[in-house]
Amino acid sequence: MESNLKKVLIVDDEADILEIISYNLVKEGYEILTAKNGLEALEKIGPFKPDLVILDIMMPKMNGVEVCKILRSKPDYNDTLIIFLTALNDESSQIKGLETGADDYISKPISPKVLVSRVNAIFRRLNKEEGKTLKLGNMVIDPERFMVTLNGNDIVLAKKEFELLYLLASKPGRVFLRNEILSQVWGAEVIVGDRTIDVHIRKIRQKLGIDCVTTVKGVGYKFEMQD
Repeated sequence: MESNLKKVLIVDDEADILEIISYNLVKEGYEILTAKNGLEALEKIGPFKPDLVILDIMMPKMNGVEVCKILRSKPDYNDTLIIFLTALNDESSQIKGLETGADDYISKPISPKVLVSRVNAIFRRLNKEEGKTLKLGNMVIDPERFMVTLNGNDIVLAKKEFELLYLLASKPGRVFLRNEILSQVWGAEVIVGDRTIDVHIRKIRQKLGIDCVTTVKGVGYKFEMQD
């Protein structure tokens, strides 16, 4: 019988990190599978079908960024959550990770309690999704399918991109402050920089191919369908 537990694939070349994270997430009620490198992760992800991948960046054979790019290029894994776990702490590495489609970014060394809190938070936010389909002009935003349809064409967004667009589009014309966006999309438990929003807004604009998200300089963003 198939388990109802949320599934987490942990990918790291350090055995002690795999053991520590696995132990703490199992205690929280998650079903866990581990992989020691990117190639092994790609072999295991299909049969396991994880809800979340905790992915180290610096690994032998295939690094985490390469794995993330491969997963985000496949429709079957577009709704799979990805958290990067890495010793890299500079802004450029964080932005690169987010641009490949990661949902969150945690720097090593980390407290197991912090990581468990972040994992719990990311699933709580998904469970709070209201499920109301938004219809705005020739755009339909369907939270049940996590899909945007524009002019009859389906456009796949990563989860955080979708959640950000859904928030802005839920109240067209209203300016959402940057801190408000961070709180509602990433949650109070998650510490991310302002550039995180900029990266995701840029990806949304590129994928939609229209200017429906307006920057209000020094304030935030708003959703507007252009005539």
